[in-house]
Amino acid sequence: MPPIIQVNQLGKTYQVPEREAGLGAAVRSLVQRKYREVKAVEHISFEIVPGEVVGFLGPNGAGKTTTLKMLSGLLYPTSGSATVLGHVPHKREKAYLRQMTLVMGNRNQLQWDIPALDSFELNRAIYGLPEAEYRRTRDEFIALMEVGELVKKPVRNLSLGERMKMEIIGALLHKPQVLFLDEPTIGLDVTMQRRLRQFIAEYNRRTGATVLLTSHYMADVEALCKRVIVIHHGQLLYDGDLSGLTQRFAAYKTIGVTLDEAGRDVSAYGEVVETDGALVKLRVPKAETARVTAQLLNDLPVSDLTVEDPPIDDVIERVFAQGNAGPEAR
Repeated sequence: MPPIIQVNQLGKTYQVPEREAGLGAAVRSLVQRKYREVKAVEHISFEIVPGEVVGFLGPNGAGKTTTLKMLSGLLYPTSGSATVLGHVPHKREKAYLRQMTLVMGNRNQLQWDIPALDSFELNRAIYGLPEAEYRRTRDEFIALMEVGELVKKPVRNLSLGERMKMEIIGALLHKPQVLFLDEPTIGLDVTMQRRLRQFIAEYNRRTGATVLLTSHYMADVEALCKRVIVIHHGQLLYDGDLSGLTQRFAAYKTIGVTLDEAGRDVSAYGEVVETDGALVKLRVPKAETARVTAQLLNDLPVSDLTVEDPPIDDVIERVFAQGNAGPEAR
């Protein structure tokens, strides 16, 4: 299957003015301004096929939003190339803009003082959607989001989670085939996060749309993405299955052992990370898991035993730590 998104050695460098503090430095900067280069994105390459939902991960300042802005046509790349749906994003061709959308969780796109329904109608006019098709899509999304009464309220009177639901609906009314979602669940409570995840998954299932998702909530990534791309300091660190990320970067596993009697000292078998009555959780090196498991079963009165991979949050932190270590350490 040919890729729908192709990124080849894409880079973005900013010229940032800088000066020392003080009046004298301010005056000198009027005559001769100094700049320094900031490489927001540095020669990253990847491909995404139609229908994929891919997590795009990295710490703050890694270059995620800059990459999404280049792919959606808001920024012109400094180097490299990118095509989406066969179009060059920064050319901002109408045929491309009608097939994609960019949703940023910290940006409002709806009109603040009018009901969301009126903003939806404005989007219909912008995209030239047929009235019958627009109403069918709008009502379908409103039902999926369960916001039948909320769409009649001015947007300013909605909670953050309710506004985010409206933003998602408004951004998808023209049924785009490519979704760039930048922190769509930021600041939302657990219930709202789950509802938005369900909606995105259902939209992907019904339309076959391709989704590139950034999020600091690993629950979003685990629920929606089989594949993840990890960048740090603008460079690509990992591109592959989410499960493969754990296998590659997790240096330990967690053994949960339930004993017939509480209070037994098991610290000799590994690092004790949690104790809850007769249940003890041990952290052991991955290479030692089989040996420690066999030893526990042989030495102690074990009623139950489980072996788990570490939480994905811990794995991601390890990836970032290796990114900070520099290319030689990696």
